[in-house]
Amino acid sequence: MRLRQLIIAAMAALTACSQADVLTGTLTEKASLSSPDGNLNMKFCISEKGEPVYSLNFGDKEVILPSRLGYEFRGVLKAQKIVFGENDIQKVDDEPCWSFRDGFAVESIDTCSFDETWNPVWGEESEIRNHYNELAVNLVHTSSDKRMTIRFRLFDDGLGFRYEFPEQKNMAYFVIKDELTEFAMAGDNEAIWIPADYDTQEYEYTKCRLSEIKGIYETVFCGNSSQTPFSKTGVQTSLQMKTDDGLYVNIHEAGLVNYSCMHLVLDPKTLTFTSALTPDAQGWKGRMQTPCKSPWRTIQVVDDACKQLESRLVLNLNEPCAYEDVSWIHPTKYVGVWWEMISGKGSWSYTDECPSVHLGETDFSKCKPNGTHSANNENVRRYIDFAAEHGFDQVLVEGWNIGWEDWANCNKDYVFDFVTPYPDFDIKALNDYAHSKGVKLLMHHETSSSVRNYERHMEAAYNLMNQYGYDAVKSGYVGDILPFGEHHYGQWMNNHYLYAVTEAGRHHIMVNAHEAVRPTGLCRTYPNLVGNESARGTEYQAFGGTQPMHVTVLPFTRLNGGPMDFTPGIFEMDLGKVTGGKNNSHVNATIANQLGLYLTMYSPLQMAADFPEHYEKFMDAFQFIKNVEVDWERSKYLLAEPGDYIVVARKGKKTGKWFAGGVTDEEKRTLDVPLYFLDAGKQYEAVIYADAEDADYQTNPQAYVISARTVTSSDVLTMTMARGGGFAIEFNEI
Repeated sequence: MRLRQLIIAAMAALTACSQADVLTGTLTEKASLSSPDGNLNMKFCISEKGEPVYSLNFGDKEVILPSRLGYEFRGVLKAQKIVFGENDIQKVDDEPCWSFRDGFAVESIDTCSFDETWNPVWGEESEIRNHYNELAVNLVHTSSDKRMTIRFRLFDDGLGFRYEFPEQKNMAYFVIKDELTEFAMAGDNEAIWIPADYDTQEYEYTKCRLSEIKGIYETVFCGNSSQTPFSKTGVQTSLQMKTDDGLYVNIHEAGLVNYSCMHLVLDPKTLTFTSALTPDAQGWKGRMQTPCKSPWRTIQVVDDACKQLESRLVLNLNEPCAYEDVSWIHPTKYVGVWWEMISGKGSWSYTDECPSVHLGETDFSKCKPNGTHSANNENVRRYIDFAAEHGFDQVLVEGWNIGWEDWANCNKDYVFDFVTPYPDFDIKALNDYAHSKGVKLLMHHETSSSVRNYERHMEAAYNLMNQYGYDAVKSGYVGDILPFGEHHYGQWMNNHYLYAVTEAGRHHIMVNAHEAVRPTGLCRTYPNLVGNESARGTEYQAFGGTQPMHVTVLPFTRLNGGPMDFTPGIFEMDLGKVTGGKNNSHVNATIANQLGLYLTMYSPLQMAADFPEHYEKFMDAFQFIKNVEVDWERSKYLLAEPGDYIVVARKGKKTGKWFAGGVTDEEKRTLDVPLYFLDAGKQYEAVIYADAEDADYQTNPQAYVISARTVTSSDVLTMTMARGGGFAIEFNEI
């Protein structure tokens, strides 16, 4: 632990030093690039020191001021020099780190344009246009004769660029000390951010000016079971900002493969962000072999918040689908044995008699059941029956496998085997029963972040799924990473996450990974990655609550790189009633808000997360969850402001039916919702699920009204959302 703290402190000091080194001198413009519609313009320059520099404008508005690009590399591949001290012996690098940010010359420049339309396996729409102009700057580092290409792609909605390293004799392998990409903001933008952290994104969002981040950082910081913050001006991507002249600017990355996750560290004096990669156990940021490339660094710039939500820039910067056969990949609507344990009503563990489990030795058949184990035969059958009766595809069951008695925060290597059920979970009988009802079980693999253990059991675990007919798995990475010193968002772990997805692909298994690195559009290439958590989800409503603003931010930030398994649909907000007073947390939402989330929080994997008995009390509202689709032909964002509200309409791929939904923050809002997305000349019955007049997320969250009216595409619906509220609409053609 002491070594980790020293490494983090040293990295913070190095970051501070790099921020003090500012861009000076004359810039020589080498190339420029415009977006296809001409609104965005980028310039590429070389400074007097030979530094690559770029800038970005939207029309006559500056967005990114001249910003430097480049790296600092380790002097050697590994420490080999032995140094004998008076009392100790150290092994150190025998060459110093060196700069790969200055001393460059342009060898050549290539340009091209590209325009295609591609069809995602699942998504918010059935067709996506990928249209950009490209500039590739081929550079030579004059003192070392090493080469690098910086490739820029400018879309109508933003810029993507990456570093490419060709295979070369004098640079076959290298180690990254720091990536030094800069994003010099043109103004003190309003930002919606979460703290930079090498291990978690499960934070609440804060809205403030860039210049205010450092001053309020400690007051908004919250704890987590595994977290590694490292800078009081550090933020995570996707970072959503708004300029004073009304532009929406978002910084993220795309195509994160064999590389460390990028954070951003702000210099409050210059309002310049510098990339900060997640380090490995030794403090280095990447170990590379040429030919290789970085992920794309993305800057989305639009003049309307709805355009940001409709941007597919991150997806477009990823490679096409890697699978020839995708017939086994499908959207899923599911229920599950999960909220019982999250709320505190039930438990994952089978017994209270085994504080130290030894897999292969502990005999659970001789242990006294604790009476709270939720993944038991009777309870699972109850969920299967409920799913079958109401048209759900699958039933998630957590806590089915042995090892949950000492799984968390024990830094335990051999923690689960992913194949052995508890005595009260008959895996064959339950799967047979589900299949007889037209339902499948959804597998759960909690790894407890013991990654070596998961990989040693992965093939057997996936084979077990194939044996019993599972086609989807929810995986989890709770706790500190084993091997020790690695982080959730480092290069080593990012390679593991993708390995789990591609190995699952060989078995025709879909993956929903929780606590993994936040998505960067890889679901285009590997569409069996149907979901991630990678943010503060609904579970935190049971851990003390989450502010209503949260769900008006996530589509701008976390969902920018891919769908989130947010697990909406909670109808009983008072968890004291659920747990007999053991957990008095309150879900900060209304029922209408929970319905609206099925539209605003896109995912091809949607859960109805509450207990069956809670839905049975509100079957008229539950009808919307039963009816709403999860895969879409078209999506149209109608009204949006990050941190305030979102309203979206979607046309189902399965039935062609339109749905609409909206959510708001802590403010009660009345919005005029246009219906121009409906087919002209047709009439529709709009079935409206809305907050009641006296609804409020704190005082009256279960108050809602359901009404119906005839509408056309020329109509406008005036919708009032309570504090923490929302609405949902189903349109049936007459």
